[in-house]
Amino acid sequence: MQPATQQKTMLLIGASRGLGFAMVEAYLRRGWRVIATGRQGSTARLLELANASRGALEVETVDITIPAQVAALRGRLEARPIDLLFVNAGVKNDDRETIADVSTDEFVRVMVTNALSPMRVVEALQDLVRPTGTIGVMSSGQGSVANNENGNYEVYRGSKAALNMFMRSFAARHRGDTKTLLLMAPGWVRTDMGGPHARLSIDESIPNLVSTIDAHEGRTGLHYLDYLGRVVPW
Repeated sequence: MQPATQQKTMLLIGASRGLGFAMVEAYLRRGWRVIATGRQGSTARLLELANASRGALEVETVDITIPAQVAALRGRLEARPIDLLFVNAGVKNDDRETIADVSTDEFVRVMVTNALSPMRVVEALQDLVRPTGTIGVMSSGQGSVANNENGNYEVYRGSKAALNMFMRSFAARHRGDTKTLLLMAPGWVRTDMGGPHARLSIDESIPNLVSTIDAHEGRTGLHYLDYLGRVVPW
């Protein structure tokens, strides 16, 4: 555990299950103070972990697709300096759907959750992050345009490519800022979303992803990386 005077604080958006929950556990093990969020009705596991954390974990409720809730969270955390803001949000449509047959409502749901809402969080909470801190967003290797040689998962791919572009625009608008900006690709992981046939376990992905985030502390500018720290082509 880090001494209290040196203890860093992480704000993790979207931490109630899967990769987000594993990141909470990983940062608690590393001695960080963690503020973790989930949607209403989804935070039971986080609250159990908080009760056992001796004050190291705080739990907040927010649905990032509702701007008023994001603004309210910003107000509640107004006086809390953050060393690492990480936005972990993601949904997908039916894997069999292509852009030719996905419904408009389903397309909008995926794009709003995966691309628009994470960036609204970044815009709303960026000023809480210390000048030497990090802002990270969970992207995907499937958001790489250069690596898309076999199609599939078109709507999900498009949402993550859009997220990458929005973060690149954010970085351009904040050129000269001293914060580190990260787009992280965790690999294909066996979670509810990744499915049972995914290549990686959570334990193979998240500890490495967390180490990569920590290793890039202080490296200003925008970096698109996989869980092992390898650069992902745009």
